[in-house]
Amino acid sequence: MTLSTTDLTDALGHAHVPAPDARIVSLVPSITELLCDLGLAPQLIGRTGFCIHPKDIVAAIPKVGGTKDVNLDKIRALTPTHVVVNLDENTRPTYDALVQFVPHVIVTHPVTPQDNLALARLLGGIFGVQEAAESWCTAFTQALAALRARPAGPSRTVLYCIWQDPWMSISADTYIAAMLAELGWRVPQLGEDRYPRFTWSDSLVDGLDAVLLSTEPYRFTQAHVDALEKQIGIPVLLVDGEMLSWYGSRALAGVNYLETLRELLEGAPR
Repeated sequence: MTLSTTDLTDALGHAHVPAPDARIVSLVPSITELLCDLGLAPQLIGRTGFCIHPKDIVAAIPKVGGTKDVNLDKIRALTPTHVVVNLDENTRPTYDALVQFVPHVIVTHPVTPQDNLALARLLGGIFGVQEAAESWCTAFTQALAALRARPAGPSRTVLYCIWQDPWMSISADTYIAAMLAELGWRVPQLGEDRYPRFTWSDSLVDGLDAVLLSTEPYRFTQAHVDALEKQIGIPVLLVDGEMLSWYGSRALAGVNYLETLRELLEGAPR
């Protein structure tokens, strides 16, 4: 397969060229997992402490800090040819610093489930694993088509919570919201921020069918669910944040998880 540079354009519009011998640092947990699943683990020379999948493989890859507090000196010492970043996961100052000494910084920004296809093909094309990327794309396309072929359930308005103290949610233009939209579910617009802060009120609760507490980035538990449900009097569900927010490899399982989530809400007492 011959790819032009236009096929390998990242989220900032930067064109990349094939580099099958790349030395890769990934600062995006979900993409670290995808790179490993595409067979690129031997070329991964650095990752964040939040890159936890696949556990047995990433254990041997050096850590370079977190997604927001990247240790630039550690990355510099590893001499990568490529660093993979994400517009939501990583900060602009981190990107600005990386481009000063890393030959190629690949910027990603999936915002819908379908964007996983372009993501896999971008990484597969740059790092010389097109066949593995296409195989993954086929499996993902089939899973998404199967979900969409199922009978549509009722439309729901759900509040997806990612943090408390302060309480924070998501806007409609996020990847998570796009995943929920596959079920016909919408999220309320709580402000102009992509991840807005909010306070509980009767008017907010009255417009909701349910509240979803995510297991990440805040570690909500069933105890949080029970307490909040008692407070607001509508269904509150604990949901797997990785399944709904991780693009790349985990998105394939995430598409299947959506059907489980629909069944959970339909079975919740009202």
